[in-house]
Amino acid sequence: MSMPSSKERDSIEVVTSVQRRRRWSVDEIRLVEETEQPGMSVSSVARKYELAPSLLFRWKRLLAEGGRSALGADEAVVPASEAKALQARVRELERLLGKKTLETEILREAVRLAREKKLISRASSWPKDDSP
Repeated sequence: MSMPSSKERDSIEVVTSVQRRRRWSVDEIRLVEETEQPGMSVSSVARKYELAPSLLFRWKRLLAEGGRSALGADEAVVPASEAKALQARVRELERLLGKKTLETEILREAVRLAREKKLISRASSWPKDDSP
């Protein structure tokens, strides 16, 4: 597997509709994020970077819509590294759960066998019915 080029690493793909995908550069995303900072507005950020405010409004709307449609339910986006760490944790917990489930089944079987053995040993020590 080849390493992604620097251009691929510096962009994020956002699904804005079924038909279109838009690759967002990190700089474009930072511009949209800058509009959400306290004291900043879309118009001031657009002037600062010599962009049309309507373009920045459009980017902001598309990024929000694409994020929601990609997630399917207006939830926060989690970084890929955090998602991988959480998936690894889930795998480890599932492994431990499987191990504990197996141990529980073994212990239940051991208790069942011990009870049967105890009943058998008790039955053999009981007096016979034909005693005087």
